[in-house]
Parts: sequence; structure tokens; C-alpha cells
Amino acid sequence: MIELPRWLDAVDRELVINIRALAITLLLLFASASAAHAGEVQTIAHPSVNVKQLTKLELRRIFSRKQTLWENGLPIVVYVLPSKDKLHQRFSKEVLRIFPYQLDRIWNKLTYSGIGTAPVIVNSYQAMHDAISTTPGAIGYSENMEKGGNIHVINIKE
Repeated sequence: MIELPRWLDAVDRELVINIRALAITLLLLFASASAAHAGEVQTIAHPSVNVKQLTKLELRRIFSRKQTLWENGLPIVVYVLPSKDKLHQRFSKEVLRIFPYQLDRIWNKLTYSGIGTAPVIVNSYQAMHDAISTTPGAIGYSENMEKGGNIHVINIKE
């Protein structure tokens, strides 16, 4: 603990201690509020994707564009948010277990070498939902997605 100067009288010392306690409390409240605000990252897909569950390894293959077709032969259309987006960063790190810059490198290599294509980048959560709901074979991610409608949630297993 930090020693307070001796010249502070008892009232000033108590005030400094109370201010420090308040600052720490506010910091902890802010940290817990921002953690509570962040919902569960979910993988979502068009109903034509007849897959109920994928492993993290399978998802990494899909999002790194190593797998480009679903089992039924339908092309996989991958939608992502911009690399700077917080949800994209969480999805990359928590679900795919790869840093966003590593995904960017993979996509750039595919694109510039001509051997593949990068995912489609959408600029908002709503654009992601709209694109996936209207594109057969589409896959992407969301936060706290309700089941139903023209998008379904794919369960992720280790």
C-alpha cells in the first residue's frame, strides 16, 4: 500500500483513502458492466445450411476459407464484420481461437494469390442478419441471437 505523507492531518488522510476506495469501486463497476453488456457470441446461418452443430476446428476451416462447400454441395458464403469491430475480435479470439490479424493475413494471401476469396465484409449487425437471411449457404456470427426466423443458430462444440 502507498504511504501517505506525514503532513496530511487525519481528516485529509481519511478523505484520500475514501477517494481511492471510490475510484476502485467505480473501476470495478465499470469493468463488470462492460463484461455483462457483452453477450454470447453465436454462429448463425441461413436455413439452407442443414447443420446443427460444428466444432471450433470446423468453424476455423470455414472462416479461413479452407472449406468452401457444405456437405450438400452448396457453396459456403462467409459474412464477417470489419476487423476492428469488437464482436469480430471476440468471435475470432473466443470461438475461432485465432487473432483477427491472422485471419486478415489468411484472407489477403488467398485474395492476392488468386487461389481463393475473402469473406464478405458487412458494416453492421443488421447488415449481417439481412445478408445471411437472404443468402443460401451463408454463415456468420451474432450476439444473443433469438432462434427462429430465416436464420438459425449453430451450436459450437470443442
